[in-house]
Amino acid sequence: MRKLALSDEILLQVDKAARYIGGEVNSVMKDPGDVAVRVAFCFPDVYEIGMSNLGMMILYNMFNERSDIWCERVFSPWTDLDKVMRQEKISLFALESQDPIKDFDFFCITMGYEMCYTNVLQVLELSDLALRAKDRSEGDPIVIGGGSCAYNPEPMAPFFDLFYIGEGETVYDALFDAYKANKEECGTKQDFLKKAAKIPGIYVPSFYEATYHDDGTIQSFGPTDPAAPEAVERQLVVDMDEGYRSIKKPVVPFIKATQDRVTLEIMRGCIRGCRFCQAGMIYRPTRQRSLEQLKESAKEMLLATGHDEISLNSLSSSDYTDLKELVYFLIDEFRDKAINISLPSLRIDAFALDVMGKVQDVRKNSLTFAPEAGTQRMRDVINKGLTEEDILRGAGEAFKGGWNKVKLYFMLGLPGETEEDIKGIAHLAERIAEEYYLIPKDQRNGKIQISCSSSFFVPKPFTPFQWAGMYREEDFIEKARTVKNEVRSQLNQRSIRYSWHEPDVTILEGFLARGDRRCADVIETAYRLGCMYDAWTETFHYDLWKQAFHLTGIDPDFYTLRERDVNEILPWDFINIGVNKNFLKKEWENAKNGVVTPNCRQRCSGCGVRSYGGGVCFESAD
Repeated sequence: MRKLALSDEILLQVDKAARYIGGEVNSVMKDPGDVAVRVAFCFPDVYEIGMSNLGMMILYNMFNERSDIWCERVFSPWTDLDKVMRQEKISLFALESQDPIKDFDFFCITMGYEMCYTNVLQVLELSDLALRAKDRSEGDPIVIGGGSCAYNPEPMAPFFDLFYIGEGETVYDALFDAYKANKEECGTKQDFLKKAAKIPGIYVPSFYEATYHDDGTIQSFGPTDPAAPEAVERQLVVDMDEGYRSIKKPVVPFIKATQDRVTLEIMRGCIRGCRFCQAGMIYRPTRQRSLEQLKESAKEMLLATGHDEISLNSLSSSDYTDLKELVYFLIDEFRDKAINISLPSLRIDAFALDVMGKVQDVRKNSLTFAPEAGTQRMRDVINKGLTEEDILRGAGEAFKGGWNKVKLYFMLGLPGETEEDIKGIAHLAERIAEEYYLIPKDQRNGKIQISCSSSFFVPKPFTPFQWAGMYREEDFIEKARTVKNEVRSQLNQRSIRYSWHEPDVTILEGFLARGDRRCADVIETAYRLGCMYDAWTETFHYDLWKQAFHLTGIDPDFYTLRERDVNEILPWDFINIGVNKNFLKKEWENAKNGVVTPNCRQRCSGCGVRSYGGGVCFESAD
């Protein structure tokens, strides 16, 4: 019988004790004595969110396919257990073995969003590890960072031994083999880091140094060790049938996860080229999994889990060329098993509405549109590739099909935004409401309900908007008030609800997203002051972050407000993602001029990812 790291007394006093006990269906158990490398894989947030992370599940299964590796899962303890662990001096542990993280060879931490950075420091400290890599001992685990935030690793660089840049299926095997070889040679941690730095996609922060101009901008950035390359090359799976590592038996949580379903990844990348979207750039080119492979994976995972829902995962599901065949297969195959099919990231057209009518109860579900901007001018600026005609036509068809609830997602604070663009959010919602009332009264399904929400724009690395400035907190609030007041002046105001996200969180996210290595001092200071779970409203303390800025002498406005010169050295410039900087500069100019760039299936725009030799670039080549 497994011995748990937490006593029954502790488990009874914390919320959702099942977060910490492991032993779920399909979790992998091995004998520590039978493996050469032990890996603790951490998602620095609560169990329910981490267990919904597809990337973590792919790598968990991939690592454990090797007989010489045992990968176990770790999540951030919630605040109640965090307090107990500090009081009782209990070390953070992995779920499967319940062993302390200090016993492992690797501590892999995935960073999917900037607001988890203080939680990274939480899991390091609870693991009895020094926060800074330079202060750790020879016998401590190698701490690896990965995920989408690793495309600008600099704000967190001092806390990690190395970062993995790209998709995990490619060179992790080489990294583990290098570790085993170094161990057999009785090499030091420094010896291993030198070996690791030579593996494509691996970034060792301690082997690089930045210098700065008097105005605070970067003067130079480069390697200080011969083992480190000038540029770190992003790694990706080119052939999704050969290189993709299917999840055969997903772990089934004991408690309801945020996404309590089977997740079937149908493709990677996006053809659309929205200028604000980091994922659309860093996951290029678009690569599809084959229909037959997806059919087999769907059956395999549903059988292994007992889940009653399957979600088709991608950045833009409508662009998967065999979507219709896949969806109709799932409907027919699981018709008698009450399996629901979830279709996120779907463009609303006749096919989408037909499918949703078959797999959803229209009286309980709302339709989601993401216009992102209120006017066509602004949608052209951001290269959304969606016209007002498309939106109204889709809404009209949906209303005829029985839907009467619509969710609309927008962004405020986009580059070049005017008051007309801001008020356009309310005007578009009104036009959608009017579309509903064109239907004869006896054919309507009750009153129309339109929910509009706006987030505030955050410029992200490797996007055409990476040079853009942000607004101050009070400016964001004023923009949101403008929308709210305009909604109140519409004829159908009672049918339109408007809400907006917290601007203080946006400012902090903007600071962290484009920060450099100097920002690590602010992050550590904020953590020492008590910041943790910054993505959660109830635990976010912006006043403590302001105090951290004051104590470190770092001005957040330098990182958020100013528009960068296109020739400025950016903290992430040493990473090569395939999309070249000249393309991003051209798209930045196109945005300023409101010029629309065709999607990748319409015409190649020469972004640079053809160099990978696969994906939609080659499918559409003459």
